[in-house]
Amino acid sequence: MTGPALDFTYQSQPMRVVFRPGAVPHAVAAETGRLGLRRVLVVCGERGRDTARAVAAALGDECAGVHAGARMHVPVRTAERAVEAAREAGADGCAAVGGGSAIGLAKAVARRTGLPVVAAPTTYAGSEMTPVWGETEDGVKRTGRDPRVLPRSVVYDPLLTLTMPAAQSAASGMNAMAHAAEALYAPDASPVVALMAQDGVRALARALPEVVADPTGPAARAGALYGAWLCGACLGATSMGLHHRLCHVLGGTFGLPHAETHAVVLPHVLAFNAPSAPAATAALRRALEVADPARELYELGGRLGVPRSLAALGLSAADLDRAVGATLRAPYANPRRALAGELRAILQAAFDGAPPSRG
Repeated sequence: MTGPALDFTYQSQPMRVVFRPGAVPHAVAAETGRLGLRRVLVVCGERGRDTARAVAAALGDECAGVHAGARMHVPVRTAERAVEAAREAGADGCAAVGGGSAIGLAKAVARRTGLPVVAAPTTYAGSEMTPVWGETEDGVKRTGRDPRVLPRSVVYDPLLTLTMPAAQSAASGMNAMAHAAEALYAPDASPVVALMAQDGVRALARALPEVVADPTGPAARAGALYGAWLCGACLGATSMGLHHRLCHVLGGTFGLPHAETHAVVLPHVLAFNAPSAPAATAALRRALEVADPARELYELGGRLGVPRSLAALGLSAADLDRAVGATLRAPYANPRRALAGELRAILQAAFDGAPPSRG
């Protein structure tokens, strides 16, 4: 074997994954049964109520109730209400049904109570594959890692994504690709993560145009969810950098929508980091089969109909300096140091929706 010397650490996450069309609701009940749970609280958002009710029915007498309190960015008060609901129901575990908000809410319960979580994701957010939690209070989004919040089992059912609107699917898929892209230049990256990241980005880049063209196509939906699984696994195995830090500030402080914010910001951070992350850039070139990955992701967003500017998401020009200050106040790992002026330039380009350019 020839090539650069290998020196890395990789730690896999202790979880079980079931990937099967039509798996939900019965596989969720089977997974909670494997864990010996007898009082399962089903956690969801308003849009996930129907699927949550189906899971509750499959659980039968082992369902402790349905809590439909998930909210974007997991406000602390929302988390506290979910904990109260779990305690009042005498729950010994949670089944999270929905996107990142529902799974994030179940994680908030797990962080405070230690209750195990089984997740059935309905978007491509990837939170289900990570020990990362995030909560928002007083306009500040805090994140951290805690092994208690990692779901014990994840049930991937592509059929659950068939009703996700095309625009949401596109943004959610690009959010997933952001996890893989940043994992490639993380300080704790490894060859295993690189393989998952490339395959995940490749699968999503191929599937998302088909999903947008025909949201009910089962093959494309399965391909997109497979890619999202791999990208989420990358997020769970590595530290995130400047891109995720910026998106947490924009979402937690200004209330911007999570997936769309990732889709807008990603090309600009990749372009900024490219000179300091040649191996990551080369991996993305291979995955996307293009010379300029940052520009390709920007163009892909346009082809998919995803917003390409922070202004379109509701940010005002007066917010940019505040976002720079909030980003600088918290440490993050990144291959290239970003000073205040450089952060301002990245945010300005993302605000304007301009094509990415290397700084």
